[in-house]
Amino acid sequence: MQDLKTDIGAPHILIVEDDKEICTLIARYLNNQDMRTSIANHGREMDLKLSHDPVDLIVLDLNLPKEDGLSICLRLRSTSNIPIIMLTAKSEEIDRIIGLEMGADDYLPKPFNPRELLARIRAVLRRQTNERDTRPKHLFNFAGWQINRGLRQVLNPRGAKVMLTGAEFDLLAAFCEHPGRVLSRDQLLEITQGRTSGVFERSVDILVSRLRQKIEVNPRDPEMIKTVRSGGYLFTQAVEAE
Repeated sequence: MQDLKTDIGAPHILIVEDDKEICTLIARYLNNQDMRTSIANHGREMDLKLSHDPVDLIVLDLNLPKEDGLSICLRLRSTSNIPIIMLTAKSEEIDRIIGLEMGADDYLPKPFNPRELLARIRAVLRRQTNERDTRPKHLFNFAGWQINRGLRQVLNPRGAKVMLTGAEFDLLAAFCEHPGRVLSRDQLLEITQGRTSGVFERSVDILVSRLRQKIEVNPRDPEMIKTVRSGGYLFTQAVEAE
C-alpha cells in the first residue's frame, strides 16, 4: 500500500495492520495532524519499509497474519529501539502485560478514538526527544557501565552496546540521577510514561523487570535495583556523572 504522506521532517509513523480500512483511517487522521505515515499489512512488508526509510514510531497490531504482533515486537527489540505502540482487540490486562514485556512502549485496546492514539504517539515521541532537546547531555558511569544521555546509548562493562527501549532508557537514567534514593512507582511512572491516560502501575514493575534482565548479573536476585516493600525501587550503585 502506498504511503499517504511524505512530508520531510514530519514524524514518520509506520502502521502495521492487516485491516486496510483501519490503516487508511489512522493514516489519514495522522496525516491531518502533520505526521508522515507509511502502511504495512504484515511483518514482511514492515521489514521492507524499514529497510528503505527511517521510522520514528511503529503502531503495531497484535493480530496479524503469519507472524503476529508479539513475535514481531520481540524480533524488533533484538535489533532496534524504535518506539512501538501495540494495538490489540483484547482488553484483558494479561495481554497488555505481555506486550509490554515483549518490549512495547505503550498499548491501546481496540476500539479506540484516533485522538487517543495521537496522544499516545505524541507522548512516546516526547519521551524519546526530551533528553536530547531539553536536558544537558550527561555521561553516567556505574559498576563499569556507561550511560550516554545525549546519544541515548548504553555500554556494558565489556564496552558492548545494550539495546534498551525508550522507556527502559528513561528508567535507567532516572535511577542514575537519583542513586541511593527510593523512587516510588508513581514517580517512575511519571518519568517513563508521562501523564498518559490508561497507563497502570503494573507497567513500572514490568519495566523494572525488563531492565533487570539487561543489566543485572542475576535478575532473580538483583543487586543494582532493589525492591523496597511499600516504597518503590532503590538504585544501589555509586554513580559518577560527567
